[in-house]
Amino acid sequence: MADLPPIPDKTLEILKRIPTQTLIDGLWVKGWPMGYVEGSRPLQLGQCMAGRAVTLRFVPHRPDLAEDKPKGDQSAEYVAFELCGPGEVLVIDAMGWQYSSIGGDIKFLRLRQRGVGGLVTDGAARDSKALKEYGFPVYCANTTAKQGPAEFWPWQVNDAIQCGGVLVRPGDAIVGDDDGAVVVPRAIVDEVIEIAHEREEVEEVIKAQLEIEQCSPGKYYPFNDLTWQLVEEKTGKKRRT
Repeated sequence: MADLPPIPDKTLEILKRIPTQTLIDGLWVKGWPMGYVEGSRPLQLGQCMAGRAVTLRFVPHRPDLAEDKPKGDQSAEYVAFELCGPGEVLVIDAMGWQYSSIGGDIKFLRLRQRGVGGLVTDGAARDSKALKEYGFPVYCANTTAKQGPAEFWPWQVNDAIQCGGVLVRPGDAIVGDDDGAVVVPRAIVDEVIEIAHEREEVEEVIKAQLEIEQCSPGKYYPFNDLTWQLVEEKTGKKRRT
């Protein structure tokens, strides 16, 4: 994957308009894991997100680690923040500790200043009121008043991580809407978009036909030979994927 170019901004704009469930269907068609970040829910509804992943991994607290970790603006979270902009989503591996805080108002002010494309974690965020006012999409497993350092520390930037049980590699597409956040691997992002667009068109044809026939969805869904026959009759298009 190292030799793949970054996902273009125009591709991110396309992804932002595709529902997360349709992207999951595209991944399923390709035989890849569904990519749904389990437990990470939108902090507020009505926002859409798409960006290139910048990854940050937390590790459990231990006094010797706290002593050894870089201090001040060299700490891993601040290094990660400076890699983020409007085309990036910061993805934080909090080990699924949904009551442990990965940060809050003061830290994430910098993400607002950077115009970050979004934040996704399988941990908890503090200062939810302020984060909602910052304007960028936030997906987290919980909100909390607790501090994080008593339990875990930011440690590693831009390596492969897990978040919500999903592998995330730097540069992957991270897409979010009201249903949650999905990881689309950089290696297949264009193919998944193509499949997603086809499925959206096919599903519209199916819904229109079900209104006409008033029959069970099982006649055409999941997609089958009758589905593709119907699509060709209605649109003149043959199956692409």
